[in-house]
Amino acid sequence: MIIKISEDKKEIVKPQDIYRILTDCLRSEDKIDRDKEHFWVFHLDCRNKIKLLELVSLGTLNSSLVHPREVFTRAVGERSAQIIIAHNHPSGEATPSDDDIALTKRLVKAGELLGIELIDHIIVANSSFVSLKEKSLI
Repeated sequence: MIIKISEDKKEIVKPQDIYRILTDCLRSEDKIDRDKEHFWVFHLDCRNKIKLLELVSLGTLNSSLVHPREVFTRAVGERSAQIIIAHNHPSGEATPSDDDIALTKRLVKAGELLGIELIDHIIVANSSFVSLKEKSLI
């Protein structure tokens, strides 16, 4: 699923920009099941502007199946310069799990091979978020 982003929200300067966009999407999209994990990929150009926002995986209450193949397929096709990944924690707790950290490291390596930098992984909860880059986990 591709989500349209308005022009005024396309520039990404800080992790709060991703949080704002995702919380707006989670509130406004009728098709989104808020009780399941959603894994998103923000495709960016060379100037950190969003080319598109893609829902890559719709998981369960506490997990989401994500593979580098699915994360990078559209990024290669769209010639994205870099990506930001994000997912929600329906539990309301934004703290990254060991699986979140391991997946992020795996995706960073895959991006390095493809020449598409993964610049952050944002975990969104009810009223908070965590940037793995700000936590020095990337």
